Amino acid sequence: MSDCLICLENVGFAYEPGRPILERCNLRLDAGQRVGLVGANGSGKTTLLAMIVGLVKPDAGRLEVLGKVRRNETEFHEIRGRVGLLFQDGDDQLFCPTVAEDVAFGPMNLGKSRRQVQRIVADTLASLGLEGYEERITYKLSGGEKRLVSLATVLAMEPEVLLLDEPTAGLDEEAAERVTEILLDLPQAMLIVSHDRPFLARLATRTLRLTGGALEPIDLGCLW
Repeated sequence: MSDCLICLENVGFAYEPGRPILERCNLRLDAGQRVGLVGANGSGKTTLLAMIVGLVKPDAGRLEVLGKVRRNETEFHEIRGRVGLLFQDGDDQLFCPTVAEDVAFGPMNLGKSRRQVQRIVADTLASLGLEGYEERITYKLSGGEKRLVSLATVLAMEPEVLLLDEPTAGLDEEAAERVTEILLDLPQAMLIVSHDRPFLARLATRTLRLTGGALEPIDLGCLW
């Protein structure tokens, strides 16, 4: 087995023939790394995250996740509790009537006991400043609240790898700082898509730019 948690080798993908989104794309994410990912809107950043958990399949190249090459749905299914994906749009992440039910859904499906799930829900919400939100109706939340609850649903699973698509989008300064501090304290490897350059400067151990379908290393400092 490889030591690489996520490895892409010459990966290609297109939604339409002749219009590639990813082309000869290479990526390596090892344990303990927090890799920032920047790029223009439509450059394929969200598609790349979706591919890592099997929501879209590469047209070319090799995709290895958690030590195994992944090709079909069965192979991806076994890693979805171990790789947590925060969607860019909270409405794509939240589907239960209440906040507590949404946050509890993942741990329950991992076989946790009711008491364990209750503790996980309470602790995760508290860490994000969401005490008292348990019975709130998810579709009535503000955009920023949905962002925080969506992150809570991912963190409650205690995944081995975090794929975060704009984790600070829509958050006020206080909430964004809370999220930053939480992520800095977590041990998981992370791939973080963000347009928030100060946030990435604090969090990322290295940063890549997706351009022309491929990834290239960059220095965030040169982009100010």
